[in-house]
Amino acid sequence: MSALTVREGDGAVRFAVHVQPRASRSEIVGMQGGAIKVRLAAPPVDGAANEALVELIATSLDVPRRAVRIVSGATSRAKTVEVEGAGAAAVRRLVGQ
Repeated sequence: MSALTVREGDGAVRFAVHVQPRASRSEIVGMQGGAIKVRLAAPPVDGAANEALVELIATSLDVPRRAVRIVSGATSRAKTVEVEGAGAAAVRRLVGQ
């Protein structure tokens, strides 16, 4: 299993996420290739999966939705997410690292 790379700076953290849309439920399931693997119940249509991802990350890290944004990969399964107000340790705890 590859270690998760979390970049910190300017009060925010950035990390890679691998998304699997149209799952039976939305959940963080572990790691895949150095990224957090996330299953989302939402389909990848009209930004629904991206919205579900923002909601799941915000809830999991206990930050407001506006603190989470997708900085790259909006139309891809491989995304980079930035979260303001969360530390690297909190992100690593999501996957047990």
